[in-house]
Amino acid sequence: MFELFSDFITKSHPVTLGVLLILSLYFILINWIFIYRWISLNEWIDVENESLETLLMGSDRLNERSFLAPFVKSANFLTKPLSDLAHYASTKEATKGLTILSIVASTTPFIGLFGTVISILDTFKHIGGSNGTMSIIASGVSDALVATASGIFVAIFAYTYHQILKRQSFEVVGLIRMQSDSILSKES
Repeated sequence: MFELFSDFITKSHPVTLGVLLILSLYFILINWIFIYRWISLNEWIDVENESLETLLMGSDRLNERSFLAPFVKSANFLTKPLSDLAHYASTKEATKGLTILSIVASTTPFIGLFGTVISILDTFKHIGGSNGTMSIIASGVSDALVATASGIFVAIFAYTYHQILKRQSFEVVGLIRMQSDSILSKES
């Protein structure tokens, strides 16, 4: 296995290796973002669920850890404009990291394709100086396609992570909206 890897490293174009390095760094980045945001959003959803349940059971007080608590404390009551402000602020907070995942999901296939094109061009250059046998073409193209496959691999994870976190963000913002609607209906 190590021989195959070292053989790939020595045969590949430096640009292709650079592309694979960039895609590896992207993969580490998106996994870190996903794990961090997934854990924090799950904790946040638990807090907001608990706060909503308390409100629906008839309590007039929010959970102190709820996102709405500082907004209610600042005015001692909740108004529609203050509720809208809390909704926008919670949306901004809940969707952190989604832009990076979206950018990675949309650009990594092109980055991989760039590495593939450069590697195939390099293969054609070597064909011109040799007999141009099929084995040279096949090995060059197969090595080149590793970059495209890597780009698609990273994009699949980035897109999946984006969709999961987007759904969690939607859920937490919905819980905050339900809490503010509950409070506003009690104050009317």
